[in-house]
Amino acid sequence: MGRRFAALLVAAAIVLCVSGCGIRIPSDPEGTLEAVEGGVLHAGVSPNGDWVRVEGDGVSGTDVERLRAFAAALDAEVEFTVGSEEALVRGLKDGDLDVVAAGITDATPWTTDAGVSRPYAEATLADGSTASIVMLVPLGENAFLSRLETFLTEEGER
Repeated sequence: MGRRFAALLVAAAIVLCVSGCGIRIPSDPEGTLEAVEGGVLHAGVSPNGDWVRVEGDGVSGTDVERLRAFAAALDAEVEFTVGSEEALVRGLKDGDLDVVAAGITDATPWTTDAGVSRPYAEATLADGSTASIVMLVPLGENAFLSRLETFLTEEGER
């Protein structure tokens, strides 16, 4: 019984020390969520059916509307960058973009280069099968990813 009590005391001390140091979990090593809140959401999009449409000098589609609503929820403006998925993932890695959306499936090859959200929608593929749709964020920006996933889940429940 004495060892168990000592272990509990040590665990409690560690929790108090960590919380006292201001460490937040999840966290963003590069501060993405903090930079976007009340600022600008830099969103990369790539044309893909009804998910993202590029028309003249504007963008539209279901993912574009989701990103606009997410930015509004963060009291942020949204700036769109249109490009190929490869160029957009490079933008995430370079710190130029905060999120990428393009009707990307959870079978994306970009999992080693970007953080991947939980699926928030389903799409029917050309062969009749279904795929889960995700968004991409910079690797390690877990507070931002968590906020995005919470938003996407809550929006899906409406």
